[in-house]
Amino acid sequence: MVAKQTVYVDRFTDGILDPSKEMEYVVKDGGQIVANTAPGCWGPMITPALKGGHEVTKPVFVEGAEVGDAIAIRIKSIDVTSVVTASGNDEPIDGRFNGDPFVAAKCPTCGTVNPETVIKGIGEKAVHCKTCDTDITPFIFTHAYSIAFNEKKSVGITLNKEAAEKVAENGKHYMNTPEHSIQNPIVTFAPHGMPGTMARLRPFLGQLGTTPARALPDSHNAGDFGQFLIDAPHDYGITKEQLEDRTDGHMDINRVRAGAVLICPVKVPGGGVYLGDMHAMQGDGEIAGHTADVAGVVHLQVNVLKGMQINGPILLPVEEDLPYLAKPFTKEEKEQAVHLSKEWGVVEVEEVLPISFIGTGADLNEATTNGLERAAAYFDITVPEVMNRATINGSIEIGRHPGVVTVTFLAPTRYLEKKGILSIVKEQYLL
Repeated sequence: MVAKQTVYVDRFTDGILDPSKEMEYVVKDGGQIVANTAPGCWGPMITPALKGGHEVTKPVFVEGAEVGDAIAIRIKSIDVTSVVTASGNDEPIDGRFNGDPFVAAKCPTCGTVNPETVIKGIGEKAVHCKTCDTDITPFIFTHAYSIAFNEKKSVGITLNKEAAEKVAENGKHYMNTPEHSIQNPIVTFAPHGMPGTMARLRPFLGQLGTTPARALPDSHNAGDFGQFLIDAPHDYGITKEQLEDRTDGHMDINRVRAGAVLICPVKVPGGGVYLGDMHAMQGDGEIAGHTADVAGVVHLQVNVLKGMQINGPILLPVEEDLPYLAKPFTKEEKEQAVHLSKEWGVVEVEEVLPISFIGTGADLNEATTNGLERAAAYFDITVPEVMNRATINGSIEIGRHPGVVTVTFLAPTRYLEKKGILSIVKEQYLL
């Protein structure tokens, strides 16, 4: 296919990121990707035909991207289009899945795995097997809510029973589900816990990244959720070693929002940029397991970075989102440091700029170790040096509980220049 300056993406995977499938969209290096994304998490979780827990966009081939390179993804804009959504804590239902309810849902009556479904009525028993008409949803809520947004998409308010049931009757309309999405709208369940709760919107992408080196369920393309695949009984079971083929595109890091830059590893020709799982808002950690998943329109710009040899994503958050200690120094602070260095005979004051390394693992401890090791390997320095820099000039922050973190610190500009990303970091923080 001919590479385009701008590609418009409105098609979705079946939940599996499969590098063996030909990519339908091709964009030029430096080009733009505009996508209408489908809600993540709960909608796909009650749609057994989806095999990954989410419904992400089909991957985009980036011209010139080769294995071992990286792709810098600049998030130009994120706009929520859903009017109402629903979310809450989940509980899987025994007997309705084969090893993993996100990946291998099955009908408890006819035994069909990943069957098609139909909606009949509203509530938690509304999703039925198309073959035998059995209530089939593999998940139910433990505590949940429906939340409506104002026209400006600046605030939301949780709904009472009457309002939630009105929305449930016309779920796809209120969620603005994209035309080619097959997911059942989660508002069909009409949850109405904690009515009248107000929340601010700050949308971001829970899924943004590149295609893994082996076929993986989209929500399991991460070091924590990927643990469910190890020795799993379904078609996508893998070994612990094979999990290294992941690209950690499923991060749920609330700093992956408009204005940020995400640098992603290329593990298949063309990279295969995909996105989805847009959230209206989320505190650090996605502690409830899920948040307000929404449909939306996203504008990205992509640039190939040759020979980066990274194994996981690097994030350049907007300055407002940086930890206090990792913010770029002001002119006044630099002048004070120069004066102090002269007082103590220190010849040179380092020039430093912020950078965040994504770490993932089975739990937060493993994820922190992973992030520290990725940073050390990238700059060819020791893990103890990264620890020291993150301690006095940065922070370890929870991206997602149970096992995604960001290791953020101020890195010497000479390190950044050696790796060929100084210009990108300067563009982000020294405008």
